[in-house]
Amino acid sequence: MPTDPTSTLESMTSGPRGAGGDGLDVAGPDPELLALPSPPKQERTVTVALMAATAIAALWMAVALLGEARYALSPGQPTDVGELASLRPQADLANRYVRAVGLLGTRGAIRYGRAAEGDSFRLAPVAGNPGLWVEIRVPEGFEGPRFVPPSTFAGRLVPFKSAGIRHARLAAEVEEQAGTAVTDDAWMLIDGSSPRASRWAVALVALFVGFAGWNLVGIARVLHRVRDARDARRAS
Repeated sequence: MPTDPTSTLESMTSGPRGAGGDGLDVAGPDPELLALPSPPKQERTVTVALMAATAIAALWMAVALLGEARYALSPGQPTDVGELASLRPQADLANRYVRAVGLLGTRGAIRYGRAAEGDSFRLAPVAGNPGLWVEIRVPEGFEGPRFVPPSTFAGRLVPFKSAGIRHARLAAEVEEQAGTAVTDDAWMLIDGSSPRASRWAVALVALFVGFAGWNLVGIARVLHRVRDARDARRAS
């Protein structure tokens, strides 16, 4: 025989009537959840600190690569700037893809390599224009006393201090190896660096920003759970 649904719902919410029949308080906190132990504060603090440090490091890397990422999105046709000896770059040429001709000097020139790359690199000032430097890549096996540097260049023109994380210590290396100081207003032409070849920077910036966002969301979730647990204990 069908039963009255109202009486069934009332018995679920109100419980048995009589002695000891307190019923189920659907509006109050779950006593089983309140009985669970609180998460260890020390481990939680360490987790939040590590996630915050990781997010900060990822954002720093994204900012450090932002210049190269912007260059990767610039037009792929180089701007002809002519002779390097007479070039005095201005702000409108910063982080631009340019083509130029010139001779490199030997005073202050250095040679160096990078980890996981077989090619070597040379950095030298332009003859007759010590405020402008050119980095050239020397293919593996071509380095030696008979190597003749090129006189035509195409690459990224940028202020020395804004060249990016891969060139962060170049000024110090020049001073240590050659005893020549790089001026604060010096510029650098990175030969062979085209916008298309720099697209890896866009992918890395997106990766680091996403990684930082993931850590920040994780921190927010941890702190939100802690706040909910405190509210539940106060309500009990």
